Amino acid sequence: MTADADIIDALRGAGLAVEGEVLLQPLTGGVSCDVWKVDSPAGPIVVKRPLPQLRVAAEWLAPVERGTSEVRWLRRARGVDPHIAPEVLAELPGHAFAMRFLPGCPVWKDELMAGRVDADFAAQVGKGIAAVHAATAYNDGDRADFPNDDMFRALRVDPFLLYVAQHDAELAPALTTLAADLSGRKIALVHGDVSPKNILVSADGPVFLDAECAVYGDPAFDLAFCATHLLLKAVWSGDAQLNAAAAALVAAYRAGIDWEDADDLLLRAGKLTAALLLARVEGKSPAPYLTDPAHKHIVRDQARALIRAPQPIDALVAHWKRT
Repeated sequence: MTADADIIDALRGAGLAVEGEVLLQPLTGGVSCDVWKVDSPAGPIVVKRPLPQLRVAAEWLAPVERGTSEVRWLRRARGVDPHIAPEVLAELPGHAFAMRFLPGCPVWKDELMAGRVDADFAAQVGKGIAAVHAATAYNDGDRADFPNDDMFRALRVDPFLLYVAQHDAELAPALTTLAADLSGRKIALVHGDVSPKNILVSADGPVFLDAECAVYGDPAFDLAFCATHLLLKAVWSGDAQLNAAAAALVAAYRAGIDWEDADDLLLRAGKLTAALLLARVEGKSPAPYLTDPAHKHIVRDQARALIRAPQPIDALVAHWKRT
């Protein structure tokens, strides 16, 4: 029996597919998973299965157990706010799972790339991230449920921070120190991939997807990861609205910090943002839309300067240059 046949059989067992032909309709996704849409008796659903080798040019292996971790994050986030994550319907073989399909909800990245930039929505994203962090901060139960340090290292620390450090002798000390601090800090439940491509725009606000990198760690990473994407798109498009959206994201997130000193977190987020900006030019997973050499030069120069002289993320965003 093929892996796809296993999934179809499991869907039938869960009551999510009928006898006879079942069509797994491939959906466009990221580099890390197979994703399909399936018509079920209860309406359309999405099935997701993690890949052991990510679809990037460099070798990038990652444990498929991250699918189970993602399910746990989605369910925990829905416990904080049922609007911010889709409902998981069933867990399937190979660490795959089925979740409810949400029609009429565009991907935030597509909205941004089309020039439809809404700073209020960016603020809702920041508020949503902070809500999950606040609900899980210093929670022993959540820490026990997400012992995913090796997975987070494979998916985030190694390809984004240490890969660049291995190829940049000047910045290697700062990046390796940052990587060690990120790996060792255990504060709250981190999504790990808060990117516009993983956020749906719904009538009730942002819906967060693709929590494969979930770990109990430093919440500053989620804020930095999302801000990085907005700042990269600001350079790509030259649109000042994206700078404003990044500022709104950070301000809304800061307003929700009640578990630690906000200034400390924003400084850590600023350091991580600088490193992630450089990684999206020099790391294992470069931003696919940032193809213009001039744009890469703008990002690279600013990121390197910020790694040498760190700033809190709110100051970094305020001074970010698009051209």
